[in-house]
Amino acid sequence: MTYKKYISLAGVGLLLIIIVVSYFYHFRIDLTSEKRYTVSAQTKELMKKTNGQLNVTVYLDGDLNPGFIRLKKSSGELLDELSVHAAGSLHVSFVNPSAATDNAEREKNQAALVAKGMTPTVVYERDKEGKSIQKTIFPWLEISYNNKTVQVLLLKNIPGNSGDENLNISVENLEFAITDGIRRVTNTQVNRIAFVEGHDELNEAETYDISKALSQYFQIDRGAIHTDASILDPYKCIIIARPLKPFTENEKLIIDQYIMNGGKVLWLLDGVRFSKESLSKSGVSPVIEEDVNLSDQLFRYGVRVNPVLLQDVQCASVPVNVAPAGAEPQFEASPWYFAPLLLTSPEHPITRNVPVVKAEFASALDLVGDNKSVTSNLLLATSNNTHVLGVPATIDLAQMPKPNDKAYFNTGYVPVAVALEGNFDSDFANRILPKEVQLNKPAKFKSNYTRQIFVACGDMIRNETNGVASDSTTLPLGFDRYTNQQYGNRDFIQNAVLYLTDNEGWMQLRNRTFKLRLINKNIIQNDRLKWQLINTILPLIILALFGLLYNFLRKRKYSR
Repeated sequence: MTYKKYISLAGVGLLLIIIVVSYFYHFRIDLTSEKRYTVSAQTKELMKKTNGQLNVTVYLDGDLNPGFIRLKKSSGELLDELSVHAAGSLHVSFVNPSAATDNAEREKNQAALVAKGMTPTVVYERDKEGKSIQKTIFPWLEISYNNKTVQVLLLKNIPGNSGDENLNISVENLEFAITDGIRRVTNTQVNRIAFVEGHDELNEAETYDISKALSQYFQIDRGAIHTDASILDPYKCIIIARPLKPFTENEKLIIDQYIMNGGKVLWLLDGVRFSKESLSKSGVSPVIEEDVNLSDQLFRYGVRVNPVLLQDVQCASVPVNVAPAGAEPQFEASPWYFAPLLLTSPEHPITRNVPVVKAEFASALDLVGDNKSVTSNLLLATSNNTHVLGVPATIDLAQMPKPNDKAYFNTGYVPVAVALEGNFDSDFANRILPKEVQLNKPAKFKSNYTRQIFVACGDMIRNETNGVASDSTTLPLGFDRYTNQQYGNRDFIQNAVLYLTDNEGWMQLRNRTFKLRLINKNIIQNDRLKWQLINTILPLIILALFGLLYNFLRKRKYSR
């Protein structure tokens, strides 16, 4: 046997070994700079726990524009990757909701999806002749597992972004969105969170929309604290939503020890108090400091809610009657400086790709103390045209400043929400503990590693309602009834609670970044024919030249 034959046999043997090894051991090499085809370790572990069959129906199909085709392709590629790591099976099907024999059947199919909560997206495009075309697209997928089904929205639609930017953000968010749906549908453990009551906090109707959103993940309880310290132990997080009455020392100790033992708290507090009734009737209301007996406790944790009122040029609008007295009412939109639209941090997983958040009568936060074991992250802030109104003061709607008054709106980027995490100091260190509190374990004065979020606006979590009493309907949290615009309040609060209760790092998936590489549309339009010819004819020319060269060399070799 010649030397060349040995090499050939060795090559064949090596190829067979590679085939056998690759059958039993799966691996992929992701050569992209952003590792966009690599799923996280948390995702791999999640898929290993899915023993049954996951059925995924993707409704993003049919005649789509290039942006939605990319979203569809990216969804399919991610689902293929998840199926590789799944302990059970993952079956994926693509369905076009608009595919039907007639309009009646099409409308019936789409109405069935809307009834499940999958709202469509209307896309306006232009054909080659310039005619406007309207398409109804359902950028959703549905995950079924063990007779349980959840719907997942694939499209992130942030006002102010271009369509390409929103689609790129949607692709970045795919792993979090899809695995979030899989976790919800496969989760058998019910975690609990609680709204603290007993201090005139926002009631169940005023927090209905966020409670409905959070109920996808948690069992939600409500109740007062009293004197039993173990009452908060079952909860992964507690929410204190705009208290108006002071906390007792007993209640403060119970919350403090809950935090010391690793509990998480979302604080939504007002820094000032005024009369909405007086403001609506006369247009005037005094403003004083709000005191619910939490200042010392928050200061020890590293935060101070300043007794100030923020006004901002970047704000929501309200309708104002500009008609003369006795004439038919005529309403015009007027800026409502006391409802600032807060900027969201692009660096933190809670607020990344979240639209501006609407506040109302917000105050400011300061970071205080010198606890080196606690780190802070800014979440929400005002714009660069802000006025800080100190108290005591008077709100007079007849004396509102002009938006271009730079001398009045002379500050900016005032913090309204921050996230703190680390090992907090107890508010009751070196103090005599209230005897009425029934501690079920020795008191701690340095916390386990934990997280807290502080928001200086209690109404940020409050949803509005339409109608009265039994005829009322709840509006989505963050929805502005006057402009029909949806702000980012619900996303912010939901992400905040998920971040507080996230012990496995799932929220970090929201920080994935893919560089947006847009195609130059002018070049496409002007050089369309040239690139079509290059892509279709040039490969044929190269193939023909290769064939001629090969025949020339072959004839030359064997003609000798």
